Amino acid sequence: MQWLNKIVDDIVARFPEGEILVESGGSPSGTHHLGHMRELITCDAVMLELRKRGRQAKHIYFVDDLDALRKIPSNIPAEYEKYLGYPLCDIPAPDGSSQSYADYFLDGLVTSCKVLGVEVEFVRSHEKYRAGFFVPAIERCLERIPQARNALETISKHKLDPHWSPIQVMEDGRLKNRKYLSIDKDAKTVKYEDGEGAEQAVRYDKGEVKLDWRLDWPGRWWLLHVNAEPFGRDHASAGGSYDTGVQIMKDVYEAEPPLPVPYDFINLAGDTKKMSASKGTGLDAETVVKVLPPEIVRYLILRSSPLKRLYFDPENGVSQLVDEFAELMSTDPQNPVLYFSRTGVDPVISRVPFSHLVSSYQAALKNVEATLTILGRTGYQEVVEQNRQILADELAYIDEWLQRWAPEDVKFELRTDVKPDEFTDQERQFLQKLGDKVAAAQEDADGAWFHAAIYELKDEAGLEPKELFAALYKLLIGKTSGPRAGYFLSILPRDWLVKRLKLEA
Repeated sequence: MQWLNKIVDDIVARFPEGEILVESGGSPSGTHHLGHMRELITCDAVMLELRKRGRQAKHIYFVDDLDALRKIPSNIPAEYEKYLGYPLCDIPAPDGSSQSYADYFLDGLVTSCKVLGVEVEFVRSHEKYRAGFFVPAIERCLERIPQARNALETISKHKLDPHWSPIQVMEDGRLKNRKYLSIDKDAKTVKYEDGEGAEQAVRYDKGEVKLDWRLDWPGRWWLLHVNAEPFGRDHASAGGSYDTGVQIMKDVYEAEPPLPVPYDFINLAGDTKKMSASKGTGLDAETVVKVLPPEIVRYLILRSSPLKRLYFDPENGVSQLVDEFAELMSTDPQNPVLYFSRTGVDPVISRVPFSHLVSSYQAALKNVEATLTILGRTGYQEVVEQNRQILADELAYIDEWLQRWAPEDVKFELRTDVKPDEFTDQERQFLQKLGDKVAAAQEDADGAWFHAAIYELKDEAGLEPKELFAALYKLLIGKTSGPRAGYFLSILPRDWLVKRLKLEA
């Protein structure tokens, strides 16, 4: 993991002493998705590597819940338009519970982090502002408005409005951009001009004043002494919010900015746009951690440099991802990515190929014990004996995958009945003869044997291979296609299979 070593090398070189604070953050304005987890898991890996090197390190997630609601996510009732402009922490939860809108969405992220073994402390913006924590930053910015304006205009190459203010004020429960007039440090008040042109005053030590977001971000760097911060590539563009933050740190706060750790997005396979919480385009984090084992989620993110765009295919990519991880455990167990993928989580991945688990589980009518029996009978007895609980846990994730993401051509259920009149005379003859062969087969006959047995009857039955397989799948799962036929027949209970082929059950 050269990318991780490079990041930590740079952090250690810049901050040779003391505890290292790694910060992530975001606004709980909607459902958190897989893309959000890239930032948190990257931070977690940086923290773990620092600790491996003997440094004290901590990871915090700054929850921007004092941000105003700017647009209504696709999964929120349109009636929530009445709360536009209100701080997220002051809006009721969509489910009617006593928690806030912000905490309603944050809960999913907190739960996902626990499942993924991400060690992080959540710090809420509204609590900090309303406790007076941001007072020094607010005062500093209001004392140095010309420097702040110049920094923003110079770096962003964008001219600010003549009435631009470095703060927003709370007015009738909403955050408003108003003309700033003056500050009284003793009274901790700010005077501003309201929409009617009248002079008003608010307390800035009670959360009634919030810094503009371009000043808020470096303000927390300064107040919290943040040493490193990952952020999406949209913030890393030339003249973007990180660049302006660096200049604000220099000209306004007179401090060093944190080391930047930019990362690219995670896209769904075939999608050119990043996941969006507000648009409902993406895989929500809570669902992801129900379907994918935690070490697989971490592996997906940590196996590549943060600068690389990731594409995830929930239907057809999971099998490859899981098998790749299992192969790495077998061939290179000391690989660092395994350490960072499995630290803090209980192992779930066995060494049984994903596709074999999926087929065996469905062939066993989704019964865990029956699946373990099939696995033992098909070459994995030692794995079953040594990793019984791990296999049971992995099957639970597979069950979720089958319900939520699996493509239709992978899913099947054994038919509970047989109707001989559904088949032609040729098909019935073929099935009966195959039943005789299977009844006489050795107990350890594998997929290759069954595959050969099917083809040996091709000429005798007078059917094309495609017709042979179609008849088999129709008999067994009520479809015209399914898992590799020879392999599939080899994992089915032998007595049941013989009876079914003879059209008896």
